[in-house]
Amino acid sequence: MSARAAIYLGLWFVLLPSAKPADVALGLAASAAAAWVSLRLLPPGSGRLRLGAMLMLLPHFVWESVRAGLDIARRALGPRVRVDPGFVTYQTRFAPGFARDTFSTVSSLVPGTVPSGDEDGALIVHCLDLTQPVVEQLGAEERRYAPALSSGEHHG
Repeated sequence: MSARAAIYLGLWFVLLPSAKPADVALGLAASAAAAWVSLRLLPPGSGRLRLGAMLMLLPHFVWESVRAGLDIARRALGPRVRVDPGFVTYQTRFAPGFARDTFSTVSSLVPGTVPSGDEDGALIVHCLDLTQPVVEQLGAEERRYAPALSSGEHHG
């Protein structure tokens, strides 16, 4: 049994804690199917997440989530809404694949930004305020998250 199938089976028993033979058989089948689909969508060689390093970033992740939410609330509820929307291009050093996709997901925590595409190896990021140092903030986030993502995908 693959590690992914074991994880999915464990999740199955958390969601449906039953020892009935029919439930166990269905759990095994569902876990095998989930692992098969998972391996097709995210093959093992497409990148690695260093769980310990990522867990060390959890306080930063939570803080940035709160900060981004407060920024959006301030913009939406403030009497003078400061917006200068547009797009910036950020040339990431992560190769296409797992590391870049993960970085794109966590970089959406930079206040007032959302990654909206990928073009010629660069992330296209929509910003609420182009006067903010978005590219610099993305660079800082990339440096912060690089140790938690597979170094094999990071371009020097």
